[in-house]
Amino acid sequence: MKLNCDMGESFGAYKIGRDEQVMEYVHMANIACGAHAGDPMVMEKTVALALKYGVTIGAHPGYPDLQGFGRRAINYTADEVRTTIIYQTGALAAFCMAAGTRLGYVKPHGSLYNTMMENEVVLTAVFQAVVSYDADIPVMIQATPRWQHHEKLARENGINLLWEAFADRAYESDGSLRKRNLSGAVLGSDEVIKQAQTLCEQHCIISSDGMRLEFPVDALCVHGDSESSISVISQLRKLVDSYEN
Repeated sequence: MKLNCDMGESFGAYKIGRDEQVMEYVHMANIACGAHAGDPMVMEKTVALALKYGVTIGAHPGYPDLQGFGRRAINYTADEVRTTIIYQTGALAAFCMAAGTRLGYVKPHGSLYNTMMENEVVLTAVFQAVVSYDADIPVMIQATPRWQHHEKLARENGINLLWEAFADRAYESDGSLRKRNLSGAVLGSDEVIKQAQTLCEQHCIISSDGMRLEFPVDALCVHGDSESSISVISQLRKLVDSYEN
């Protein structure tokens, strides 16, 4: 199981996140592609930073909503979803090529990610976008109790998947993330470590109402927005590495 983190979200004069501190602790970097966050110079810099630490680079395309940070739903058609994924993925892939490396995966961001997990038309459009660009690039999606259905849909579209769980988010019994406006949706530091440890040891996540959720997990999403989160991420890196050996 690898750690992945959203990166490259600064733009212009605005600095977001602590990429320089986080990058050394993660295995995979989800780099913003200039729509919900990021800009060309930040994309180039973040690709270089990932290469410095040997981190796999992923495209993190989202709805083009800078003010809402890609967290507001946009009623895109399937074709609009498909073309914006191609557009944003291609932009980051160009910076990878210029740096002498390749794009490792695609993980949609924010509201687009949530929408595709609820709407198979959108999810299929994401698959079609990536396979039309490069069928060898996997798509990272949320692991849920419906993972076998999603795997079948991916196979039908010629796409490989990476399964993702969240270290710092509470889960509902259906495998969805607890909505942020509900109490306990975002876990504290100790709870994050405990959830990751349960995932490593028992290969499951315990939902907010005590249900045991079992599904494959390739990547554990972390967030490095604060100084305290850096400490948690460093502990998580030691934890997941200890179970690899």
